[in-house]
Amino acid sequence: MKYQIVIAGFGGQGVVFLVKVLAICAGNNNIAFLGTENHGMSQRGGAVSCDIKIGDFKNPVIDKNQADMIIALDKNESLRNIQYLKKDAMMVVNADESYPEIPFQLSRVDVNKKALNGEIPIQGLNVYMLGVALKNEKRFPFSINEVKEAIKKINPKLSEQNFKILEKAIKES
Repeated sequence: MKYQIVIAGFGGQGVVFLVKVLAICAGNNNIAFLGTENHGMSQRGGAVSCDIKIGDFKNPVIDKNQADMIIALDKNESLRNIQYLKKDAMMVVNADESYPEIPFQLSRVDVNKKALNGEIPIQGLNVYMLGVALKNEKRFPFSINEVKEAIKKINPKLSEQNFKILEKAIKES
């Protein structure tokens, strides 16, 4: 298996958390992985993007036209990173209906609106988007149970809340 994911957003949205979840999933399955944590201006709310390559790779950085998926926690960051998607890739993006048409598979959900309406806590935006990816990408490298196991390893105290958010995303998307 070889699968490459770019995760993009802003500081504080949980981009690095998602990389850690996927890295734990790979490690738990004895699958090689490489990841980057490009913090940039994350502590000041600036752009953050991280790459994770699942499978036998030598370089952790995803080149242009190579990513199988982008999980974008912000619509502008999705467009800033779109050049990394390969031809048959998927974009999973937190965006409203004004999001432009793109030449890739698209799964768009306005999670900001859900958070503003009190449907999910804003801190769960990242987990919600991971759930959207799990539901809509048939080639996603890990199962729901594998993702839940990784989330529990990272923070057992918040795992039940995160499981509910993940399941809500899978049900609604």
